[in-house]
Parts: sequence; structure tokens; C-alpha cells
Amino acid sequence: MRRIAPDRDQLLGIIAEVFREHGYEGASLALIGEATGLGKGSLYHFFPGGKEEMARAVIAHIDGWFEDNVFATLRDGADPLAGIEQMLAATDSYFRSGRRVCLIGAFALDESRDLFAGQIGSYFGRWVVHLAGALERSGHPPVEAGELAEEAVAAIQGALTLARAANDLDVFSRALRRLRIRLLAKT
Repeated sequence: MRRIAPDRDQLLGIIAEVFREHGYEGASLALIGEATGLGKGSLYHFFPGGKEEMARAVIAHIDGWFEDNVFATLRDGADPLAGIEQMLAATDSYFRSGRRVCLIGAFALDESRDLFAGQIGSYFGRWVVHLAGALERSGHPPVEAGELAEEAVAAIQGALTLARAANDLDVFSRALRRLRIRLLAKT
């Protein structure tokens, strides 16, 4: 029986999980092929640039999700506090309450960092800038808003790492709860 190839979004999701599990260097085409059900020829058909193109596409896919579900709500929402609340909820959902590694953060720490430095820097930079903007619109002075936004994104990333290292998902939940109090506090 012939398998039906997944659509591009499904394919990128599967490839992302292989990168999450094995890292960029450890994610061989054989592992990616096994996970996707596609042979090397089919993978190269979708991604002529090979594994590097796959990783770039995965990063862009994740970035697009965050643009739609986090950055846009912070940037465009009429109520900045509602945008911050949406950011926290979407972040919790995306990272599955601490069960899912931040792949872009993992790439930032991996040997492959230099290959993807522009995409990684843009992702984290926009997150900080848009959160700072929402904090500023909610009444925080500009410098304080920028520092608090940077601290919040660092806390999210650190909590993901610590939750995984300690094998305690509550670490992530507690960090988000503390962030919610700090970010939504009346100025």
C-alpha cells in the first residue's frame, strides 16, 4: 500500500521533532527519512538544500507560528495587557507546559548556531522588542519595559531548560505564573 506524503506543515513538524530529539548534527537524513516515511530522493525534492534547508524551513515555520500567535498579539492588540496574557498562554501551549524544548533556543546553543544566527537573532530579538512595546503601552517606562521584556524571554527559555534538566515540568509552570504576576502588574 502506497503512503501518502504529508503536507509541508506536517512534514516540517515531523522534521522539527527529529531535530528536537537528536539536535542538528545528530539528525541524519536516515532518521529524518524514517520519521517522515520519505526516501532521500523525496526529501531532496522537498528540500534541495538538504538538512540545512530543512532546518531553515523548520525555524521559519516556528517563527511564523510565533509571529501569528505571540508577536502579532503583543504588537497589534488594542489592549497590551491582553496581548501579554495571550503571549503567556500561547507560550505555555506551544511548549506544552514545559514538555517541549525550544528548538530555536537549542539551535542557538548547538554547533550549528552560526548557520542560523540571523534567523535565531531575529526570532528572539522580535520577541523582546514586541513584548517591550506592549509593556511600554501598558505604562512601563521605556528602559524598564525593555529590561523586563528581556528578562521575561530569558526566564521562559531558562525555565524550559531547567524543567527538562530537573525532570520537573512544574518549574516551567511556576516560572510562567511568576512572569504573569510581574508582567501584568499595575505600574
